[in-house]
Amino acid sequence: MQGQAQQQAYDRGITIFSPDGRLYQVEYAREAVKRGTASIGVRTQDGVVLAVDKRVPSPLLEDSSVEKLHKADDHVGIASAGHVADARQLIDFARRQAQVNQLRYGEPIGVETLTKEVTDHIQQYTQVGGARPFGVALIVGGIDNGEPRLFETDPSGTPYEWKALAVGADRGDLQDYLEENYDEEADLDGGISLALDALASVKEGGLLPNEVGLATIDVESERFEQFEQDRIETHLEENDLLQEPDETEDE
Repeated sequence: MQGQAQQQAYDRGITIFSPDGRLYQVEYAREAVKRGTASIGVRTQDGVVLAVDKRVPSPLLEDSSVEKLHKADDHVGIASAGHVADARQLIDFARRQAQVNQLRYGEPIGVETLTKEVTDHIQQYTQVGGARPFGVALIVGGIDNGEPRLFETDPSGTPYEWKALAVGADRGDLQDYLEENYDEEADLDGGISLALDALASVKEGGLLPNEVGLATIDVESERFEQFEQDRIETHLEENDLLQEPDETEDE
């Protein structure tokens, strides 16, 4: 009881460290990320793959209104997991920073530079009283001078660079799958297959095209491309991951 009371004394203010050096509000923000549906990023030799679980909760909901994949700039895409409204704020911030860089320097912003601009913005909300941290994690993928780059933003404001990662629900299981199956020599199609296989590994009965989001940024064109539903369905069929219609009739 004493330990619980001590925690409650420190978890109401984002600017106060607990005696053991923890910021409880940041940890709570990470829990909000875990409640969001999964997003996956995979870096390959030919580009970056972003895949998301959209999870449409009702047949009356328009699939396109579930936004988890975003174009930040022509050469940068972002996938999110966690609090959707927080994600939109950070996406808008990232887009503004990309435009400012283009106007100021006459060149596209670097993926690492953009990620650190976003994480610096996130970090400010861990030091200001009367505000709360962003309850979302972002996967930022893009091309820097012909080189694929893949980053994660954490609610603490810390950036990490990855070869492949998952954020959101079932992160532990997804990350284990990626670590076991990641191939540094894979091409873009191999990255797509790995991302979809990982999503399917934590879901029973396969995947539905309208509940999966898929996007790539390839080295050749250096452009963000979000896949249409029929193209996603083709990839699911090729990887034998398409959920059979009779498995959803009772839903």
